[in-house]
Amino acid sequence: MTDVLVIAELLDGKVRKTTHSAITLAKQLAAGTGGAFDMLAIGEGAKAAAAELTGFGARQIYATPIDGGYLAEKYAPTVAELGKKYGVIAVTASTFGKDLAPHVAAKLGAGIASDISGASNEGATITYKRQMFAGNVFGYVQITTGVQVVTPRQSEFEPAQPSGGTSPIETLAAAAAGGAGARIEFVSLEQSTKSARPELSEATVVVAGGRALKSAEGFKTVLEPLVDVFGAAMGASRAACDAGYVPNDLQVGQTGKVVAPKLYIAVGISGAIQHLAGMKGSKVIVAINKDKEAPIAQVADYFLVADLFKVVPELTDAVKKARA
Repeated sequence: MTDVLVIAELLDGKVRKTTHSAITLAKQLAAGTGGAFDMLAIGEGAKAAAAELTGFGARQIYATPIDGGYLAEKYAPTVAELGKKYGVIAVTASTFGKDLAPHVAAKLGAGIASDISGASNEGATITYKRQMFAGNVFGYVQITTGVQVVTPRQSEFEPAQPSGGTSPIETLAAAAAGGAGARIEFVSLEQSTKSARPELSEATVVVAGGRALKSAEGFKTVLEPLVDVFGAAMGASRAACDAGYVPNDLQVGQTGKVVAPKLYIAVGISGAIQHLAGMKGSKVIVAINKDKEAPIAQVADYFLVADLFKVVPELTDAVKKARA
């Protein structure tokens, strides 16, 4: 029997959708091993966020309010102290999870499996599947420590849906941050971009552009109208970000954000292996590129060989007419 603790990711006092993927993994592991799963909402607005989680079937929900912005050094002591009584601690492999999980594992002396794309069990023995070499190879790992820390990849686990019922909520005091953690202070968070568009890693439609758009003006005049007519999130290749056409937080790929929307439209992106690693889990992939030999053609469901500066405005107008 293995009990699982899910760490909820919060933003502005609300639970981020990334958390739902960790819940899916927790339900799977708990059901497979005969255990149960609990959840911890930690940070500003934790009590209100905990109330959002009561319908997902958890045995218990803990709420730990911590004032000020997120600091792994402040959160990890509480997570580690509570996590001692669990077999698995799960937090989605977002920026938040990738930062927090190693701190927690270090405090517990626990093994960690990061960015996993699957899990299976034989009795109490759990085997985790994770991608390596940009998704060209899969590795299978088992953790032998008493507590296991895992970060599931959001694109590989379907978001959990409320299943009814009301889980009890318990307020849990924050554990003291000793050592270096006590000397660290959160000053401010400055976001490079603020947009009314959906968040990239949570969007159901993503329209991404590459270096073939040639400039920031190309993104603004050619790509953004298509993004907005779909009500989509905007992404970009690393080459476009490195060229300064768009901010780095829009990068999709192995070293950027991993996405798996229902529809992914790649405009002027050749499809380097590092980019494919971040989006090939998308349900439907549409690519527009003038090079018919572009690597992205290998994963695209629909591939249009054309000049993007001509066909993207035409596609935008067609979508507008269809929606009208």
